[in-house]
Amino acid sequence: MAVIVALGAFLMTLAGGWTAQRVTDRRHLVLGLAGGLMLGVVGLDLLPEALHAAGGPEQDVFGVPLALLLFVGGFLVAHVVERLLAVRQAAHGADDAARAPQVGLTAAAAMVGHSLADGVALGAAFQVGGGMGVAVALAVITHDFADGFNTYTLTSLYGNDRRKALMMLFADAAAPVVGAASTLLFTLPEEPLGAYLGFFGGVLLYLAAAEILPEAHHEHPALSTLMCTVAGVAGIWLVVGIAD
Repeated sequence: MAVIVALGAFLMTLAGGWTAQRVTDRRHLVLGLAGGLMLGVVGLDLLPEALHAAGGPEQDVFGVPLALLLFVGGFLVAHVVERLLAVRQAAHGADDAARAPQVGLTAAAAMVGHSLADGVALGAAFQVGGGMGVAVALAVITHDFADGFNTYTLTSLYGNDRRKALMMLFADAAAPVVGAASTLLFTLPEEPLGAYLGFFGGVLLYLAAAEILPEAHHEHPALSTLMCTVAGVAGIWLVVGIAD
């Protein structure tokens, strides 16, 4: 059952990516929506899930929950990696303002890892019981549309060609199916999953706040772009509320 539900997530991810590539003439609206979706996923879905999975006070590191520490670490790592790649490009004569394609591919790969974790969570939930499985399935299927949208947008935004963007989109779509199928063999402990989600949330927040949203408003500082961002956050809030 978990694998069958994951196939629905596969289709929703592809639908999200298809939507992202079809509205290129409204790029600022796409980026505004993607930024809102990513902000919503981080603040309303990933971070609460990471804090829950990472354990209680016994998992604190010098008074700070491990998931939050890795959240900040993920933000800093994304910033450092992007700056190092930009410096390397500049040293080889590239435009200082050019984005490093490797950053987009790395971010998309992290989205694939997140979708893989979604599949594992889906399979584990069905092992616990049908009711739990249905609740997790609803959350996974609905927010995988946003995952596909963001995966294609991130890959393309950093200068990667359409072929690479589609490759990462299909990898992201297949990841929940692989993750759900893997639970027939093993189950990932909650603590490492929580640590990973915290780190991944920090990376996504950096990309949304420092890259995607500024780019969305750079040439089109319109109210419609801002409303797309708000709509993205509200959409994730609705998904999380329905899933709970």
